[in-house]
Amino acid sequence: MLRRILKTFWWLLLLGILTIYIYLGLATFTSQQAIAAVIQLEEAPGEIVYRSQQKLNDELGNYWQVVLFKRVNSNSKKISSINLRLVGFPGSQELAHPLPLKITSDTGKVLTAPDIFLDEAPAPTIGQYDFKDVLPQLPTEDLLIGIPVGKQHFINLSIPQYIVQEWQEVALKS
Repeated sequence: MLRRILKTFWWLLLLGILTIYIYLGLATFTSQQAIAAVIQLEEAPGEIVYRSQQKLNDELGNYWQVVLFKRVNSNSKKISSINLRLVGFPGSQELAHPLPLKITSDTGKVLTAPDIFLDEAPAPTIGQYDFKDVLPQLPTEDLLIGIPVGKQHFINLSIPQYIVQEWQEVALKS
């Protein structure tokens, strides 16, 4: 019995150390080197998804999972959608729906992406935006994304140039 308790204790200790290691490791994804890569998945027969996924923090220090994904029909090579999904970690602001996402380049060019969740999102800190028309217009430079948290209020999220380049890689995949 004591042996079993000790074994369970060591497994829990190892799990706790591994969890801390992973959390601290993920916190370094905001560095300037390209860490993630474009991932290709087959979600359903005949449908391929290309994805770029990063973890970034906003101007208030809250973390967001930033996922750009493109769905392509593998038979016709026709793009069905390109979306940017933002998922706020605990403590993040609630998003206002159905307000568009505001994208500003270093040169001051402003683009908007319409909200996919017109009525209600799966959770208050999740947003998904149509990037099909926006992505081809993005310059390869640092961007500032304004996440709508009210009619005139935004939380800013800086998108480094290397992530924009990764998004453009996703756009080229077919």
